[in-house]
Amino acid sequence: MGNIVAIVGRPNVGKSTLFNRLTQSRHAIVNEEAGTTRDRQYGKVEWVGKEFSLIDTGGWVLNSDDVFEEEINKQVQVAIEEANVILFVVDVVHGITDLDLFVAEILRKSNKPVLVVANKADNFDLYPQSAEFYALGLGDPICVSSANGSNTGDLLDAVIDCFPKELENEKEEEELPHIAIVGRPNAGKSSLINAFIGEDRNIVTDIAGTTRDSIYTKYDKFGLKFYLVDTAGIRKKGKVNEDIEYYSIIRAIRSIENADVCVLMLDATRGIESQDLNIFSIIQKNKKGLVVCVNKWDLVEEKDNKTIKTFEAVVRERFAPFTDFPILFISVLEKQRIFKVLEVCKKVYENRLRRIPTNQLNEVMLPLIENYPPPAWKGKYIKIKYVTQLPNTKIPSFAFFANLPQWIKEPYKRFLENKIRENWDFTGTPINIFIREK
Repeated sequence: MGNIVAIVGRPNVGKSTLFNRLTQSRHAIVNEEAGTTRDRQYGKVEWVGKEFSLIDTGGWVLNSDDVFEEEINKQVQVAIEEANVILFVVDVVHGITDLDLFVAEILRKSNKPVLVVANKADNFDLYPQSAEFYALGLGDPICVSSANGSNTGDLLDAVIDCFPKELENEKEEEELPHIAIVGRPNAGKSSLINAFIGEDRNIVTDIAGTTRDSIYTKYDKFGLKFYLVDTAGIRKKGKVNEDIEYYSIIRAIRSIENADVCVLMLDATRGIESQDLNIFSIIQKNKKGLVVCVNKWDLVEEKDNKTIKTFEAVVRERFAPFTDFPILFISVLEKQRIFKVLEVCKKVYENRLRRIPTNQLNEVMLPLIENYPPPAWKGKYIKIKYVTQLPNTKIPSFAFFANLPQWIKEPYKRFLENKIRENWDFTGTPINIFIREK
């Protein structure tokens, strides 16, 4: 199951630096000026064979002149509520502040696993100073240095230990495909879910998921069997006062991580917006199958035989470089083509599991590679001699064995992927290309 870890704390304690260190990226802006982080950052972390999503939040502030203070604090509260584990970052150099005590009080009430991260411990002489953080009442502080990476491995070990243990009886559920309906608010996501499960309720069983906010609906109809990952309607109405855009992203992370195939809902009357691109990027990061559904197609006026092709071209252009996914134009309200969505999702799931025999791969790919070999590097010719599909992988993964694998660049890897897609049906599913030394 997917896990979410949130980084919280007052401004300028190194939250974004820690985010960049753990995700091995530079996505979060780091600056000495307090309050630099306003927009949330989402990243993937892999450690000892386990993956989780990491969220960088803005610094918690009180009574400041910043016009964004209220919104930042609201979004931090959402992250605290949705996360499985919270990293409370403090500054070992400056010690405890009144704001640290205020945040600690909120975290104690959350009843979530909290790890106190004593950051900026750039040398061992600073480690004893972390003892004062026991006063926060949140357990043993873990000294780290986001700047040089020291002790971050121990921190990740502690994070993994906090995750809920997977139950043995979950294995049976995992055998069926898990399909998530995701999208920004008012795109018709909940309406589509209701259309799927609203008929003949006796063959639909609601099963509470192990995660707090996901519900698995077992769908068995028209020869199709799968679990529908639904996060809509779980949250109490009295608490829905946070930023809607941010909240929908957090929910999307949870449902996407628990799915095999994601149905991304777009609103035909509004086109593609930044929120759609954010959700699409999360699907890509998690390596999930994708089906794009353009809803409310009945409300589009002045349609002709070129309208669909034009809209399709725009969608693929905005989602490039990954463009090999099905696009369906539906109307949930009018029940137009909604059950075609399920058939296409099943097809994408089957593509995700597709295995190509090694002899077929070599018969097709090696002549193509011979006609269009990798560019030579410094006078050295690169030869790919063998290709095979790797077993036991989450998504289709192919290994190409070459004499100089380090000189094969991303453009040629995309060429290899495109040729695989041209010859075998992997529509809707991402593909991994690995170059190894022969």
